[in-house]
Amino acid sequence: MVGTGTPVRRASSPIRIPRGYCAFPAVCSSPGARECEEAFITVEFPRHRASMRPCDAHSAANPSAQTEASPDVFTRCPREKSAREVLEGPQPKETGMTTHVAPEIPSVPAELSYGRTVDRSLVHRAAVSEVFVTDIRALAAKKVRSAVQLPLTHGYYSDHVQRPAVYDALLLLESGRQAAIAGSHAHIGLSKGTTMIVDTFRLDLYGLKELVVGPEPGRLRIDTEYIGQPTRRGRYRKGKVAQRYFVDDTEVGEHEMDVLFLNQHENEVLRHAQRGTPAPLTSDFCDHGAAVDDIWQAEPARVGRGNPLNVVLSRPETSPTAVSAEVTPRFDNRALFDHVYDHLPAMTLVEAARQLALLSTGEPRTTYAVGFEARFSRFAELDEPVHAEAPRMRADGGRTQTPVRFLQGDAEIAHVTVTVAPGSEL
Repeated sequence: MVGTGTPVRRASSPIRIPRGYCAFPAVCSSPGARECEEAFITVEFPRHRASMRPCDAHSAANPSAQTEASPDVFTRCPREKSAREVLEGPQPKETGMTTHVAPEIPSVPAELSYGRTVDRSLVHRAAVSEVFVTDIRALAAKKVRSAVQLPLTHGYYSDHVQRPAVYDALLLLESGRQAAIAGSHAHIGLSKGTTMIVDTFRLDLYGLKELVVGPEPGRLRIDTEYIGQPTRRGRYRKGKVAQRYFVDDTEVGEHEMDVLFLNQHENEVLRHAQRGTPAPLTSDFCDHGAAVDDIWQAEPARVGRGNPLNVVLSRPETSPTAVSAEVTPRFDNRALFDHVYDHLPAMTLVEAARQLALLSTGEPRTTYAVGFEARFSRFAELDEPVHAEAPRMRADGGRTQTPVRFLQGDAEIAHVTVTVAPGSEL
């Protein structure tokens, strides 16, 4: 997630920064004539940790203004109204989530190409081998169509004990994330430095038979719609991404996510607001499970895996009513940690939820994950243990759901509900 793909989101004890007050000086740094309040974003911070400073325009108008202030002390924009406000009157309030029906592009888009992957920078990946999107075409002002080649073999996405083998639900989730990011850069106008922070998402797969791995690489088509309203300066702050998945002409699933778009400075402000201190990096730590024979690691087969490198749970505990484990991924697993992170990315938590759900059913060889519904409340910090817990579920011949909670200390940082299906669906 992730840069992009990075989960999180609201801090506890939130406050709202009113319009016309500086929260992010990087987006409010022009001369006083600029309409500062247009660039302001409503963000929630823990009241005892947030730290703000006035923008350059404010500092010029008020040299004595503090360079840092608590959330209760903000510097008011020096002007009351802009010339545009006087001439045009009140402007509609920005909701950030208003749906706009984009006009269809009258020409028929060219056929999608599956011949080569797109530039890795478009999907925020360091390794070309981790890029699955091969083409992106505009359908309308806020709609794109993407081609994805699903690999026949992959060290992470193909490492499952279920038979027959199907394309991994997390591979389709990652493909949707990549298609959304690439489309936002190539056709929606987001700068490449923009981070996409996931607040919530939902993935439903209902064409399991169409996802059986065959003799040729899979060809997936993803139609993506961007739903949201830009600021008056044309920048997107938050919105919804809605996607439909197709194999040939058969729809096999759908994916939605609510996201926040931040530049690098804004992301750093948000991270500092939550922690109060700089966040450590994955490169600062030794791997959780550097030894393959780690006695605390969950047995791979019990969580649906063959390779210990792909196991993200340790110290599993089961009872007649519940299952729990610690989330301890290997940082040298480049499918989960393609580059350096300052938190556990969303995909790692979703993988942990899936493994705990399979552990809960007790039937990992005949159970397939076919859906996820997730909510992320905070970043999963690297320097504090992450605990996962779920009720014990038993397969009943149909699809079942396992709610998984993730905790750091006493605080719930994420909640992921995993939907599993029996092999009898194939």
